[in-house]
Amino acid sequence: MVLIKILGIDEAGRGPVIGPMVICGLMVDENGEKKLREIKVRDSKELTPKKREELAPLIEKIATHVVLLRVQPCKIDNSRKHGINLNKLEALKMIEIINLLEPDRAIIDTPCVNTKKFEDFLWSKVEKKNIQFVCENYADKNYPVVSAASILAKVNRDKAIEELKRKVGFDFGVGYPHDKRTIEFLHKLAKENNGKLPNYVRHTWDTAEQITKQYKQMRVLSFFKKLVKK
Repeated sequence: MVLIKILGIDEAGRGPVIGPMVICGLMVDENGEKKLREIKVRDSKELTPKKREELAPLIEKIATHVVLLRVQPCKIDNSRKHGINLNKLEALKMIEIINLLEPDRAIIDTPCVNTKKFEDFLWSKVEKKNIQFVCENYADKNYPVVSAASILAKVNRDKAIEELKRKVGFDFGVGYPHDKRTIEFLHKLAKENNGKLPNYVRHTWDTAEQITKQYKQMRVLSFFKKLVKK
């Protein structure tokens, strides 16, 4: 009996201003799908960091294949500057995973409201045309294989952030615009570098653009004040 290869795809880190977006493709067979239910995987957002860490190695043992892609801020910024929004960039990365793993069924937590349009775009780009697609909003809540992918994506994203904190020697929080520590860190960077922000910050995010603009204006004002004094 040939078991169906089922691929779940989800991401972590679409919204933050600091750090990568991580996309996970996780493949199991039908038996593996049952095992994921047995260990009670859920949408990563419903789990504590500790629980996600506990589940991650169990999920990896069940999976036949795991692909994790870190899409760095510079790639996100460059794509946006060339008219490729985050939804399309995410879709293109998902296609890379699908073409690599060649599943029989691909279940995807779709980032946009128009799930049919998203599915049609994927189908137009994949090499294997007999894949059964399931593209849904909140698929991470309804399908164990997508829940498992969401957990591994989140664990990997958290790992990337902790690595970055050690590298810069500053605890900037979670990297999202709503985090006070993140905003304080961005102001600190902009102040120290005349308005410039490093490449691990998403420059095309409104938060980063506003902070950059603020410190560039301050630099110009400072320059003119010096001229007047002379």
